[in-house]
Amino acid sequence: MYHIQVLNQISKQGLDLLPKDKYTIGTDIQDPDGILLRSYKMHDMALSSSLKAIARAGAGVNNIPIDRCSEKGIVVFNTPGANANAVKELTIAGILLSSRKIVAGIEWAKSLVGQGEEIPKKVEQGKSDFVGPEIQGKTIGVIGLGAIGVLVANAAHSLGMDVLGYDPFISVEAAWGLSRGVKRADTLEELLKLSDYITLHIPLLENTKGMLGKEEFLMMKKGVRLLNFSRGGLVDFSALKKAIEQNIVTNYITDFPEEPLLQMDQVICIPHLGASTPESEENCAIMAVTELKEYLENGNIRNSVNYPECVMPRRGIPYRIAVNHHNVPNMVGQITTLLAHYHINIEDMLNRSKKDYAYTMLDISDAPTPELIQKIKDIQGVSKVRIL
Repeated sequence: MYHIQVLNQISKQGLDLLPKDKYTIGTDIQDPDGILLRSYKMHDMALSSSLKAIARAGAGVNNIPIDRCSEKGIVVFNTPGANANAVKELTIAGILLSSRKIVAGIEWAKSLVGQGEEIPKKVEQGKSDFVGPEIQGKTIGVIGLGAIGVLVANAAHSLGMDVLGYDPFISVEAAWGLSRGVKRADTLEELLKLSDYITLHIPLLENTKGMLGKEEFLMMKKGVRLLNFSRGGLVDFSALKKAIEQNIVTNYITDFPEEPLLQMDQVICIPHLGASTPESEENCAIMAVTELKEYLENGNIRNSVNYPECVMPRRGIPYRIAVNHHNVPNMVGQITTLLAHYHINIEDMLNRSKKDYAYTMLDISDAPTPELIQKIKDIQGVSKVRIL
């Protein structure tokens, strides 16, 4: 029986994938095998020795102590692409909001309450204050061509925009999904100089924090419209404020309100609605639960942020040993030598690494003894060993 702790509300469509005869699910589970969550902050939370995996129903994992998890052999999953369409749709709305002064116009129209028959006349007199350009034929630069960035680029192209994409780390899968009409920018500087609109779709990492700062704003076209539906920390707020004052940036549309932004003119803050659709929540929950279930039952890893992609089909071989360990020389040699010492033949094996950590699965026909498993655990650099 697997014990799953749920730290946020998770869609029923996802939780129903965990059969009740094999899983207990609750918010106050002690010593869980797995954790499901969305935005719950885990950094001050103790990690039980029983914990094997954490699945985040969403893309961002900055609420999870990744380094501690990695050291303890706890695999952390996220759900890239599950909420991509929801974020894409809001980004397209953001492009239009940045152009047509829709928010300011709506607020002004509400101020006409009580003026009765004068309202149509007032509207005709005042509407010129809210004139904004069409997006067709304008150039939009998409920074980051992952699951969301590709959808945004394709949708913008379909709306008649000229699209420049910049992503030096684009995956083959993402490239296959990109419209042929999307042009590649060789450098970030090229994209910044040529774009009328710029939209960010990259993760917040140490090397991307504040990536749009003073120097980058000076490279941009006068009057550029900037959108950020990725992470707030990607933009330097003080540099943004100055760029708005210098008429470099006409509008900044973001899904991440913060105090400095709420005090700025020409900034529209949306209350983090990017993935707030019932479809997105269901997709994320289903994907997170599927990842967690597959890892707990079969040891397979898909979409982990701290351990490598490692998938080996079950072929009717009765026992599987799964080992989480540091990525150091001779680790596999030590494990296989122990199996040979106990006269156990390896029927199938897979080893993959990701930066400082690695993962090894071995399928064997003979049952491993507790003594053998303990000796594998005792190898320096091994974090966790399971028999599946």
